[in-house]
Amino acid sequence: MYIKTAIKKETLQYDRDKAISYAHKWAFDRNPIYYDFSNLGGDCTNFVSQVIFAGSRIMNYKPDLGWYYVNSNQRAPAWTDVDFLYNFLIQNKSKGPFGEEVDAKDVQPGDIVQLAFNSKDSYDHAPIIVETGIVPNIDNIKIASHTIDRDEYLLTNFHWEHIRFIRIGGVYR
Repeated sequence: MYIKTAIKKETLQYDRDKAISYAHKWAFDRNPIYYDFSNLGGDCTNFVSQVIFAGSRIMNYKPDLGWYYVNSNQRAPAWTDVDFLYNFLIQNKSKGPFGEEVDAKDVQPGDIVQLAFNSKDSYDHAPIIVETGIVPNIDNIKIASHTIDRDEYLLTNFHWEHIRFIRIGGVYR
């Protein structure tokens, strides 16, 4: 007789303090380890990925569907593309960080905001949350971002058509 058992993955905590420290350190500068994509469509998701990596320390090297950076030519689409990062975090069941879409009231520093300026079919910008009020809401969330460099910038200063929040739940080992 065979007993079917579920294989439990080891889940590590996402280090929000390290993520936020990294965001503050590099918000107005560029870490020379990573290519600056500012002139190639924007550097926002590259920056957010760096911040998430600072808090997770584990990449997912799955070709096409993973989340990793070796150099500017060897990286997963999720490392530098807003929608690919969303899909990776929401669907990830193997190595690396994972998340879920949540309401503004459920975010914490180290989580992600994604903004669509024109169409809900494609999101355009991805800042990282660096501060919230005691009860987070649209009016008290502050972000850091690249492309247009910002730190401790109020989310309400952006003019979006659609918005979504991704809470980083942890990291699969």
